[in-house]
Amino acid sequence: MLETDRLLLRPLRLADVDDFVALHSDDRVNRFVGSYTRDQALARLGTVEQQWEQRGHGLFAVLDRTTGEFVGRVGPQFWDQFGEVEIAWTLRAERWGQGLATEAARACVDWAFEHLDEHCLVAYIHPENAASHRVAQRLGFTVLRADVLFDKPVVVYALNRPAPRA
Repeated sequence: MLETDRLLLRPLRLADVDDFVALHSDDRVNRFVGSYTRDQALARLGTVEQQWEQRGHGLFAVLDRTTGEFVGRVGPQFWDQFGEVEIAWTLRAERWGQGLATEAARACVDWAFEHLDEHCLVAYIHPENAASHRVAQRLGFTVLRADVLFDKPVVVYALNRPAPRA
């Protein structure tokens, strides 16, 4: 479990299926990241649980620290086709504009560099998702390349592991 000033982050699990489906059923959200049926969500969450078991990392559920409300998902996820660990973030639309994506993603970046043997983290962002581009830039990510994920174009941002402090 990770804690920030306003959020709790814990591994996403199959039991989060209803919240996961609801998050992705909002047209404002799925415009960039797609929607899931319940069966698709269960399969995706099963993959997330497998990543936690096999790789020691995966997506976190983002919970409001005060209310316990499910706010979204964030975290490191490994993509076989690229051989890269992405820091991904998706929050409920009614919680946009509050700095929560940056807060949650920053906690995940710090955690990933502390716990994972990765020299570089990436973020795959739809070209038109201006808010996520701003989050990536606030976190220090810079554009690496253009690519395709799930048959959709993405801008791939990268963030190198910080140099050790002397």
